[in-house]
Amino acid sequence: MTAALKAVPGNPAPQRSDEEWRLRRELAACYRLIAHFKMTDLIFTHISLRIPGPEHHFLINPYGLFFDEITASNLVKIGLDGRAVEPTPYPVNPAGFVIHSAIHGAREDAHCVLHTHTKAGCAIAAQKDGLLPVNQINLEFYNNVAYHDYEGIALDLDEQKRLVADLGSKSVMILRNHGLLTVGKDAQQAFLRMYYLEKACEIQLTAQAGGQALVIPPKDVCEHAERQFNAPPVPSSDGRTLSDPDGYDLAWSALLRLLDRIDPGYKN
Repeated sequence: MTAALKAVPGNPAPQRSDEEWRLRRELAACYRLIAHFKMTDLIFTHISLRIPGPEHHFLINPYGLFFDEITASNLVKIGLDGRAVEPTPYPVNPAGFVIHSAIHGAREDAHCVLHTHTKAGCAIAAQKDGLLPVNQINLEFYNNVAYHDYEGIALDLDEQKRLVADLGSKSVMILRNHGLLTVGKDAQQAFLRMYYLEKACEIQLTAQAGGQALVIPPKDVCEHAERQFNAPPVPSSDGRTLSDPDGYDLAWSALLRLLDRIDPGYKN
C-alpha cells in the first residue's frame, strides 16, 4: 500500500460551528450504516462530505479506522489539495483524496461522495453491459449511470479530469473493474442511492445466475419508472396518479433510529 497523506500533529481541533457538528454526525452515521449493511472493504474505501464555505473543505475518514470506529469528532477535515486543515492524529487515504477532491472541486451539487468496493458492485463493474434494467429497483438508475474505465489504483492526479468528465452531471458512476460511486446533496441522498445501487447489482447477478433468459421491460416503461423515481409526478385531481415524495426522508429517519438503538457512538 502507498503511504497515506501525512497527519497534522497538534492539540484537539478548534471550536466548530453547530452546522459543522450536524454535518459531522450525518457523515459518521453514513459510515456506520455502510458498515452495518456490510458494504465496507476493511479500511480502503471512503465517504466525504463538504463543509459550507468558499474553501471547499471536506470531511473524510481517518485512514486506518474501520467504518464502525468512525465518529463525528475523529473525521478529518481536508482541503482540495489533500492537506488537513486542522490538527489531527490521522492520515488520509491518498486514493480517497484523488477521487473525492476531483468531484468536490468540479461539482457544486456533490456535497457528499460515497465510494465502495462491494462484491456485487465489483462484479457488475466487470460486466461489459454494466447495470441492466432487470428489476424495478434497477430502474431508478435507468440511463442515469456514468461509467469510468479502469486506469489503475487512483493515485494519479491526471486521472481526475477524466473521472470528472465521465461523471458529467450524473449522480451514480460505475468505476469499471473497480467499484461503485454515488454523489448527493447530503449524506442521506448519497447513502440511499448507494444502498439501492448495491441492491440493483445484487439483483442482476442473482437473475443472471438463474441461467434463464432475462425479461427486460420495454424502453417506454423503463423511462416511465425512472421518472417516477427521480421526478415524482404531481398527484392528479382525479386521484389516478399518486406520489411518494417523503419516502426516502422517512427511510433515513428510520435508519438513524436503528443506529441510535444499536450503535449510538457515531455521534461522539
